[in-house]
Amino acid sequence: MKLTYVKVSFLLLLVSLISCSEKRDNATANKGLKDYYKDHFPIGVAVSPRALNTDEAGLIVTEFNSITAENAMKMGPIHPKENEYFWEHADSIVAFAERNKIKIRGHTLCWHNQTPAWLFMDADSNQVTKEILLARLKDHITTVVNRYRGKIYAWDVVNEVISDKKDEFYRDSPWYKICGPEFIAKAFEYAHAADPEALLFYNDYNEINPVKRKKIIQLVEELKAAGVPIHGVGLQAHWSMYEPTRARLDSTLTEFATLGLPLQITELDVSVYPKEHGRRERKPEDDLTDFTQEKEAKQAQAYATYFEVFRKHKASITSVTFWNISDQHSWLDHFPVRNRKDYPLLFDTNLKRKNAYHKVVDF
Repeated sequence: MKLTYVKVSFLLLLVSLISCSEKRDNATANKGLKDYYKDHFPIGVAVSPRALNTDEAGLIVTEFNSITAENAMKMGPIHPKENEYFWEHADSIVAFAERNKIKIRGHTLCWHNQTPAWLFMDADSNQVTKEILLARLKDHITTVVNRYRGKIYAWDVVNEVISDKKDEFYRDSPWYKICGPEFIAKAFEYAHAADPEALLFYNDYNEINPVKRKKIIQLVEELKAAGVPIHGVGLQAHWSMYEPTRARLDSTLTEFATLGLPLQITELDVSVYPKEHGRRERKPEDDLTDFTQEKEAKQAQAYATYFEVFRKHKASITSVTFWNISDQHSWLDHFPVRNRKDYPLLFDTNLKRKNAYHKVVDF
């Protein structure tokens, strides 16, 4: 039986539609977070050297256009002894970013955690003076920033110096006990001298808490007034699917915008458990770790809300960075409860896009 002209035309049209559909599907599959948000802000992710040698590496290249070293550039891992620097892991992350034309954020030059004990002690294990500690800080920052000068566009210079206690302003860390608040300004000055082109950020967590938020803003205002070279504020955004509310997040970003400095979301994850800021012992309910459909739906809606507010504030926000790549590995698997599995990211344990991913890019 011969095909009529109409039948042939219909078949050709059907083939054409299938071909177009396949092209659209392929285009969507090759489109990453960075592409959906190209008119808003870069989308980054915290990485480990291990991840760069796994299937996660391909995910990084497809989805993100900025990376942060999760641990490799912190003071303890990179400068374990006074006259010893360990560059291998940090160098591998920088080399990966350069090969793939990905921006790099440096994290972090001065922090109270993951800081080697030798910094604060002399040869006889006595506490060093302020002068010695500041000299060591200057040497560390100068050496690290100089090594990556022109490669790292922004640094988290000082991390988490504001106390969570309502009646305490500065965290009572070894840095503060020895130097008072002077080390904060000095760290920014040392970093700026080492790389005048790098953008320098103060970085902190629990920024949605009104009391702590007010203290962070006060600190930054004082640094600006003193002429300290601070160029932006990093809001860590370790949140949960229960908080913040849309109104709380909107007011938080509005208040920080009054500083007149760029804001960056530096360490985003959305836990499926209520948020806690301190490590604790395991409870019976902590064994309920299944990623249920209910949890997935609630988390997806939370992510949709947070990114909707981010987009609203794109005039202030210059980057959004996720803290870890996928649910395969997250620091929240061990915090606040050791070995309690969490599912805080946009990609599941098989590196597949979760419902939350689709909510984030559907706008």
